[in-house]
Amino acid sequence: MAFDRSQTVYSRFEATARRFADRPFLAVLDETAEAYGIGAGEIAYGDALGRVQALAAAYRRAGYGRGHRVGLLLANRPDFILHWLALNAAGVSVVPINPDLRSAEQEYMIGHSEMVLAVATPERAAELETAARAVGSPMAVAGPDGEPPPAPVSAAADAVLDADTECAVLYTSGTTGRPKGCLLANEYFLHCGDWYAGIGGLCRLEEGSERMLTPLPLFHMNAMACSVMAMVTVGGCLTVLDRFHPRTWWDSVRASRASVVHYLGVMPAMLMGMEPGAADRDHRVRFGFGAGVDKRLHAPFEERFGFPLIEAWAMTETGVAAAVIASHEPRKVGTSCFGRPVPEVEVRIMREDGTPAAAGEPGELLVRRAGDDPRFGFFRAYLKDPEATAAAWAGGWFRTGDVVLADGDGDLHFVDRKKNVIRRSGENISAVEVESVLLQHPGVRQVAVAPTADPVRGEEVMACIVARDAPADASAREALARDVVAWCLSRLAYYKAPGHVAFVDALPLTSTEKIQRGALRELVAAVVGTPASVDTRALKKRRAA
Repeated sequence: MAFDRSQTVYSRFEATARRFADRPFLAVLDETAEAYGIGAGEIAYGDALGRVQALAAAYRRAGYGRGHRVGLLLANRPDFILHWLALNAAGVSVVPINPDLRSAEQEYMIGHSEMVLAVATPERAAELETAARAVGSPMAVAGPDGEPPPAPVSAAADAVLDADTECAVLYTSGTTGRPKGCLLANEYFLHCGDWYAGIGGLCRLEEGSERMLTPLPLFHMNAMACSVMAMVTVGGCLTVLDRFHPRTWWDSVRASRASVVHYLGVMPAMLMGMEPGAADRDHRVRFGFGAGVDKRLHAPFEERFGFPLIEAWAMTETGVAAAVIASHEPRKVGTSCFGRPVPEVEVRIMREDGTPAAAGEPGELLVRRAGDDPRFGFFRAYLKDPEATAAAWAGGWFRTGDVVLADGDGDLHFVDRKKNVIRRSGENISAVEVESVLLQHPGVRQVAVAPTADPVRGEEVMACIVARDAPADASAREALARDVVAWCLSRLAYYKAPGHVAFVDALPLTSTEKIQRGALRELVAAVVGTPASVDTRALKKRRAA
């Protein structure tokens, strides 16, 4: 079926809502309702449509429209989805805001995206207003239930809304120290829904009856693009948890009557670490959709809980336009296999010297869409960064920075990340961003940040620090480490703060004083767990959303 370029995210939702008016669209479980102080229960498509239309009318009255960007600091509340749909109906692009971001990160996002309004829960309004003043932004802050204030600047006169209209800016960590804003059109989200609805095989979705459960954050593409758009496209019901709770996960699965669950690699590991019970298979789940399951746990998880974990590959920049998914047998469970590219996706695996890797040889994954439009369904650009956009598409292929290998059958297996990114519990953390904050601490002369293995989180942040005044003993090391982490926690999201701090005499540097990343990893491996290193993981606490 040809892609309908006249559609928007809202128009697709409206069509589904009129068709399935009495069916549930969103469900809020009791524990999520308690966490957020909101009502539990289900919202039918027809009721949601009425609420979205009323919100859209309010935004239009206040002067919001095409060319505006509005931040959403609403965590995983239904309000996030309802306001997104309403703003989309008015032609406004949304900027999802991670609730864990602190002042410096908020200031950067507000200034960089030029958002004209932020919709946030009342307890978060003051900090956003402070961040906006700090960067001289005219941005106002509104609650999810109130009338929006008048738009500070006029919307674009061109009111034509279609698949090419900007829909969202999603920020993703890079290696240059600042998150990049990915410009995403309606096309990106619509194609996500079409793709998911058409995967088939073990991931077949039934129209009008699916119930999907996700604990993943709505400010990431997995939940926002894949989960929401899949359910909107097939008329299914989406249950979004405030976050992943291992001890009550199976209660949530049963209460939501989920037929599909979404996961990240850390989740199966946590669930497998719990005591087996008679209720392990007491659920309706047909498949789990995700990435990064420990290959040693993949088969045991499926045997214990009775459904397949379908591994897939995608990233914010590619959307699902270049997604690869192991949705058909043989899935090669336990080999980090994420499937075989479909004909619509072109793939190259390249060595460091720019030549193609042989079968079984690791190399960087390059992708593009087959056909006349190699960027169909991808992000449009990095906001205000044409150089980075051009570099990512060098030679007409999108360079993913992920290292994979293709086996003799053409199936792809994940190996590692080429980029200098730490992957902690599904969050991408820029080492350079953390280093830039640590260097502002008065006790730090030099610092280098790298990942270290963590049995629960996959990877943890480790900081190797050359102190201005070397700590004299273990007590002094611990005190300085705690102070450094507290410094980070006041300026960055909690998960970016170091979970281990090591004090060293020198860092491995090049002749031009750049960090030798390969040698740094060797240093991390040598010092973690020794007296030179302080375990600070217990200091990293998630703040209330």
